[in-house]
Parts: sequence; structure tokens; C-alpha cells
Amino acid sequence: MPVEYAGVREEHEAVRGRAGVFDVSHMGEIETQGPQAFKLLQRLLSNDLEKLQVGGAQYSVLCREDGGVLDDLFTYRLAPDHYLTVTNASNHDKDLAWFERHADGMDVEVEDRLEDWAMLAVQGPSARELLQAISDAPLPARFTVATRVIGGHTALVCGTGYTGEDGVELLCSAEAAGPIWDELLRRGVEPAGLAARDTLRLEVCYHLYGNDLMESRGPIEAGLGWCCKEDTGFVGSQAVRAVRDAGPREKLVPFKITGPGIARQGNPVVGGGEVTSGTMSPSLGIGIGLAYVPAVRAVPDAHLQIDVRGKVRDAVVAERPLYSGSAA
Repeated sequence: MPVEYAGVREEHEAVRGRAGVFDVSHMGEIETQGPQAFKLLQRLLSNDLEKLQVGGAQYSVLCREDGGVLDDLFTYRLAPDHYLTVTNASNHDKDLAWFERHADGMDVEVEDRLEDWAMLAVQGPSARELLQAISDAPLPARFTVATRVIGGHTALVCGTGYTGEDGVELLCSAEAAGPIWDELLRRGVEPAGLAARDTLRLEVCYHLYGNDLMESRGPIEAGLGWCCKEDTGFVGSQAVRAVRDAGPREKLVPFKITGPGIARQGNPVVGGGEVTSGTMSPSLGIGIGLAYVPAVRAVPDAHLQIDVRGKVRDAVVAERPLYSGSAA
């Protein structure tokens, strides 16, 4: 996926204002099916799979026994005993091995589908309208999934995204991805790259694995307690419950720079903590980011000072999201 096409700001504004398309075929997919598919995924995923109906989508995290986050995932239930889980590209092999290890001895098939799916994310306030024009049936609602024919090609259409805007993600064959991409561009959808994907997700405070999520920290610290249902007994649930009950020592917070400058990943917060993501917000026109700080300082309007290469930048803890898109 290119870092940019026309430019980060142009692509960012296209997604916020109308519609953009991202080629995210680097994402991984794991297919799980069989009589014990539900049992396996309920054991691995932090959310409650009982709540995931056929045709539904669910966000969760994958944890180690000590509660450290291995990955954050979306799982789609395609049939009663048939699931498709989308992994982060850098974690796919690790996730697949984790699934296979826990499936050993169970009546379930775990298949690597990385090479079988291409993935296009069509995002923006006009994304659905533009895509609906080339779909054979109504597009699925948010957090649902359905098979559709898009521009003459079969695709799994998922009502999910990573920008804060309305839209869908399409899973299709590699042969179908090019023609669908070309048809979307012909209809005025703008191509968008990795850099705009990062500024868009950061404005709405979506986590990025390797920045804001990691094995050395758990989901409670990251503010993802809402997708952790410890009563299901998922791997790491006891450790997650212990942190929830005791209260985390640090929390991930969004911040806004109150003067000039931009904070970046790894910049220390004076008095404890570190920046995990930072950028200049095209929509807000200020420096923004996410940082882990001591829990006592993780309150809206708390003043922070961030050491940016030897210069102290003033910032303030803000509310989520930093920017409200059309999906809010």
C-alpha cells in the first residue's frame, strides 16, 4: 500500500468530505469452522462470542496469559460454525500459530486465508452511496457482513472501517480487486494511502498495534475494557480482571498540543509516560496524539508536558474522539 497518492492532506480531506478507497490487502485472514469453532474462538477472543450473530461483526483483542495484547481483531460470523477473523499484517503469522496451537485436539479447522483475499476499504460520508450504485443488493449495515456482487464481482461486504467515517470494507479475490478499484475511481472515489489512514484513525482515537497496543501492556490500560468479557474465560481473562479490579497504573489518553509542534511515538511525557502515536491533524489543524500516562493524570483537561527532541511541548488530555466523523 503506497504511503500516499496525491498527498496526505488531500487524501485525508477526500475521505472526510466525500469518499476514499484504501488497498489494505496486506491485512491477514484466518478462517475457523467446524463443530467446535465457537468454543475455540470464545477461548481466544476477549469479547463474548455469544453476542455475535450470523452476519455480524465483532471487535476483540487476543491476549497472552499475563494479559498482554497479542493483536486486535475483527471477527465476522459467516454461518453458525463458520468465522473469518481479520488480523493485523505484522501479527498474522503469530496469530495463526496461536489459533492452531489452541485448536490442537479440537474438532475445528483453522485455515490461513491470507493469500486468498484482497481487501479494499471504501470510507467517507458518500462511500455507501457510491458503492451502492454498483452493488446487486442493499449494502449491509454497520457491524454486519453479507456477500454481494460489486461491479460484477463477488465480494464479502463488511460494515466496518478504520477512519471514523461511514463506509465498508470489501473482501474479494485478487482478480476482482483491480476492476472494483478502477470502477470506484471512475466514479470519483479518491485513492488513499497509509499516511492518510494513520491521520484519519488517530483523529478518532483508533488504536494501532505496535504503537498503542503491545504485548507489554493490557487492554484495560489501553481503554479497551469494553471489549473484554472476563466471564467467558478467554486466555488472559484472569490477568485482565485483576487489572480492572485494582485499577490500572497507567492509561492511554488522547491529547492535543496547545502550542506549536508535533509529538511522535516514543517522546517521553514529563513526570511519567510516553507518546505512542502523534501527528498533525489535518481536520483540526493542531498536533494530536495518544500517550500512556499515570492513571492519576488521565483525566480530561489535565496538563501534560511532552519532551519532543529536547523541546518541551505543552499539551492537554482530551476527550475521545478528537474528531467526530460521519460514523459517530
